[in-house]
Amino acid sequence: MTDIDRQIARSAELINRVDARSRRSERRRHRPNDIGTRVARIAIADGAILLTTIIFALAIGPIGLLGAVAVMGLMMATTVALAVFPATPLPTPEKLREVSLKALPQQTERWLDTQRPALPAPAITLIDQIGLRLDTLGPQLAMLGEDEPAAAEVRKLVGEQLPEFIKGYTRVPPELRRVERNGKTPDAQLLDGLRLIENEIGEMTTQLAEGDLDQLATRGRFLEIKYRGDSADPVG
Repeated sequence: MTDIDRQIARSAELINRVDARSRRSERRRHRPNDIGTRVARIAIADGAILLTTIIFALAIGPIGLLGAVAVMGLMMATTVALAVFPATPLPTPEKLREVSLKALPQQTERWLDTQRPALPAPAITLIDQIGLRLDTLGPQLAMLGEDEPAAAEVRKLVGEQLPEFIKGYTRVPPELRRVERNGKTPDAQLLDGLRLIENEIGEMTTQLAEGDLDQLATRGRFLEIKYRGDSADPVG
């Protein structure tokens, strides 16, 4: 390989990294605005309290100082409660098994976001890549029936194997995650597994795009074969 070839390869790699970073930023901008939803809920709830208070005062009479204090206290408590709790309940691995196939990619991605603080930095990049795969997969699943064998394989990977794999890693005590076991550390096993999952989701997306549902329906083997025992619990 000549110097020019090497320079072209480095430039292509840089462009790919910038493109991936740009797509990740674009994906985050287009996620549902949870903060905006909370603010809207707070405004509606506080407005309802004020309206009720005004109606009560007009129909019955002034609420007085104690009543005003009580109303302010109720509004403050409502504001805090709605600000603290998510606009929509955060999914859990158990709930992911029950959500509709169409909603599975988005809900899985929401759950992955909650796991970021527990994962090493290299894994975050892979989580972003998996998120991009899920964004592509979502619209395709809208065309797939819940009872089709291919749907079962998508659900197994995205809604069961991926969450269980990450849960297995997070159960490992932090001080043991860089300790080798069977030739690999739990950190290395995590990265290998996430790469495998990201690749398999990409293959599923391709097969759905090509309408090859029969081949997709036979893919339920990757983690079960390659990471059986290890990945479910890297130190177990």
